[in-house]
Amino acid sequence: MAIRVFVPRDATACALGADAVAKLIREGAAGRGLDVEVIRNGSRGAFWLEPMVEVETDSGRLAFGPVGAADVPGLFEAGFPGEAQHPLALGLVDGISWLARQQRLTFVRAGLIDPVSLEDYQSLRGYVGLARALEMAPQAIVDEVKESGLRGRGGAAFPTGIKWQTVLDTVADQKYIVCNADEGDSGTFADRLLMEADPYQMIEGMTIAGLAVGATEGYIYLRSEYPHCRKVLSEALSRAEQAGFLGTGICGSNRDFSIDLRIGAGAYICGEETSLLDSLEGKRGLIRFKPPLPAIKGLMGLPTVVNNVLSLGAISTILAEGAAHYRDFGTGRSRGTLTVQLAGNIKRGGLVELPFGATLRELVEDYGGGTASGRPVRAIQVGGPLGTYLPQSQWDVALDYEALAEIGGMLGHGGIVVFDDSVDLAQQARFAMEFCAVESCGKCTPCRIGSVRGVEVIDRIVANEERAFNLEVLDDLCDTMVEGSLCAMGGLTPYPVRSAIKHFPEDFNR
Repeated sequence: MAIRVFVPRDATACALGADAVAKLIREGAAGRGLDVEVIRNGSRGAFWLEPMVEVETDSGRLAFGPVGAADVPGLFEAGFPGEAQHPLALGLVDGISWLARQQRLTFVRAGLIDPVSLEDYQSLRGYVGLARALEMAPQAIVDEVKESGLRGRGGAAFPTGIKWQTVLDTVADQKYIVCNADEGDSGTFADRLLMEADPYQMIEGMTIAGLAVGATEGYIYLRSEYPHCRKVLSEALSRAEQAGFLGTGICGSNRDFSIDLRIGAGAYICGEETSLLDSLEGKRGLIRFKPPLPAIKGLMGLPTVVNNVLSLGAISTILAEGAAHYRDFGTGRSRGTLTVQLAGNIKRGGLVELPFGATLRELVEDYGGGTASGRPVRAIQVGGPLGTYLPQSQWDVALDYEALAEIGGMLGHGGIVVFDDSVDLAQQARFAMEFCAVESCGKCTPCRIGSVRGVEVIDRIVANEERAFNLEVLDDLCDTMVEGSLCAMGGLTPYPVRSAIKHFPEDFNR
């Protein structure tokens, strides 16, 4: 029987040489007469160990990493694919503390399975949630989601069940489910990881959403910068349809649901749900006025559920294991698990899934291991490019929606970007304004013009041109952007700027 060796096909692992490693393992095994089957699994999200090669044994999977192409011959000489005595040997995967200390619900299958294998997915309780949903009334499904306490994982944190209830209650001949897979925040990659490692999790969640609100058509809006996702999703959608999990009469029922994959055109603003809907309709991505809400008048003017990848991924878990099981994780109004992505100047970058309530310090120091440079951490940005910069005095804040809001922060999509003591926060503040100027859809004046003026004012402050006066001008400009912008693009841009000025004023006074 062939020895099964797993080499990730995730974009990060491939960027670090996983394709070459897989090729050399196949060639090395063949040259030594070893019966080895190389399986391209998804990543477990421990990017600091990628490419992480795993070998299936009776005792569990043995891990080796990070494995480069130059390491493969030495691994074979040391006894690979057995228990090789090699510096890259990590022991059993289940014994790696960084992974063992996590609580994975949404990412429970990530790295374990061949991402496009329906058999692998079903062997680990995949499509159990859909089977249960097919036996439930639409209102009962919505009630289950409400009871779970799930809130949107895309950033706004709006209760998912309430959004679904609105679409269910709105009368229309056609309704839609739209998956927002336009993951554009700096330091975020959880959506990409789930789509590349366990695509059926999201596909199943979309199908359940369709059953819940009476929608028969779904769309995945995928950012163009994710070619690996496009390949995996295309194959997974095709296999799901062939197996009867999508299309007409899903799973032998009288219910229909289909999913189309659509590719974006590189616009950050299309991560905002109404701009995304315009883009899906073939228009330029522009923010829509609200009301009406997309739940009432969304795609093609019809009721539409717009959820992001992680929200829909959680749905299959909730339906499979029950609302109470999911709700029992977390704290306060933040229920279930929090998926954070450690990035920036970090020693052990990757994806960490824990119940809400862990502190920022715990994640950056215990999981992240401090900075990659070895220098002290000075600032941490939470919530993407428009998130606040948090100083050391705020690193003990619990990572839940309300606790972060109390200190003027936001959790967003869970991106955590770390900076060491060499960072210039005045330049980071300038970058926030510049980012907004580049990515604004241009529909509203505060965002379109305010961001350009913001760059100019910060430049004058840094150049010590009437610093006190220009700090007042910048503060007034930030008020205008917060109060007058149509969407969060302009409304949140002042947050990183103001936090940098408040907590790191010395960088503006050089």
